[in-house]
Amino acid sequence: MLLSLAQWLQTMSPEFGYFRVFQYLTFRAVMAALTALLIGLIAGPFVIRRLTHLKIGQPIREYAMQTHLSKSGTPTMGGVLILLAIGISTLLWFDLSNRFVWIVLIVTLGFGAVGWADDWRKVVHKDPEGMRSREKYLWQSVIGLLAALYLVFSISESSNLRVLELFFSWVQSGFDVNLPPKAGLQLPFFKEISYPLGVFGFVLLTYLVIVGSSNAVNLTDGLDGLAIMPVVMVGSALGVFAYVTGSSVYSKYLFFPHIPGAGELLIFCSAMAGAGLAFLWFNTHPAQVFMGDVGALALGAALGTIAVIVRQEIVLAIMGGIFVVEALSVMLQVMYFKYTRARYGEGRRLFKMAPLHHHFEKNGWKETQVVVRFWIITMLLCLIGLSTLKLR
Repeated sequence: MLLSLAQWLQTMSPEFGYFRVFQYLTFRAVMAALTALLIGLIAGPFVIRRLTHLKIGQPIREYAMQTHLSKSGTPTMGGVLILLAIGISTLLWFDLSNRFVWIVLIVTLGFGAVGWADDWRKVVHKDPEGMRSREKYLWQSVIGLLAALYLVFSISESSNLRVLELFFSWVQSGFDVNLPPKAGLQLPFFKEISYPLGVFGFVLLTYLVIVGSSNAVNLTDGLDGLAIMPVVMVGSALGVFAYVTGSSVYSKYLFFPHIPGAGELLIFCSAMAGAGLAFLWFNTHPAQVFMGDVGALALGAALGTIAVIVRQEIVLAIMGGIFVVEALSVMLQVMYFKYTRARYGEGRRLFKMAPLHHHFEKNGWKETQVVVRFWIITMLLCLIGLSTLKLR
């Protein structure tokens, strides 16, 4: 929005030539981060008071850690603050004609709406389980598949008109069309190597990445500050990949696929980092507010969508290793419990408690120890992911 205003002022008079600074992506990225940070810090106390007044407190499951029972009643749905800061900051600083930022915003708000409905049932209907899994996955799947169908053609073409033309060509050809190499699965640490996925393969991969990352972040959000800081670090690293992918010069030099318009995602990533740090101010132990599903599902989906656009799905799995391990721990726990119950008549557990962060708490780690150590691991994984920019 401010970019369009600055361009209009420059056309009005040469005296406004200094507004050319708004054309620099890096300047707008810094300002987006600062704007989101300030919005979050200023609006945070009001949002917390409002949530407390509405008695939107976090219900604690009966089988949860005993040390967490004292958190019952802490305001939840604080993810609304994050989405508000991201939305306002992004709309202020990004190029409104950029289709990639719009699709990320739509996916983020869509998953945020699903999380809001889940949280609302928890706090209004006093149901700690919230929305049932089947219903939640249904709406996540609808949003994820629609986003995947758009992205498979959007990444291959440079405009929405060309996207429609490619879509109709795909339909007329009997659902068989060759996608460019940049739409293939990119392998980190290797130059110009991509495996063709085809339309259906791309859609399936994108769906799994978006929905999977959304639920993985949601499962990780179980301790004060545990999920938000890794989101900030991974999102910031993805912003670097977006900047490189969107630049014809840097992408050619580093052997990355050039995707025109992807660089503008740096604005969204910067806003997400600023909003995340502002939320951490209130979410650090002992937390004044919890993110809730409205924030966790939305942020995870945003990370997955950005990774798909910049063609770094594997790198996302590396940098977000904590999210992956947390999700796998739940899946393995459930499968092993069902297997042992069917075979031995009694369910057994691989971990003392899942997700994994609770396992370490059961082993005697303090909550702050788990959180900070997981932050450190995420920082190392992000550095490994960023190293793929040059080590190819």
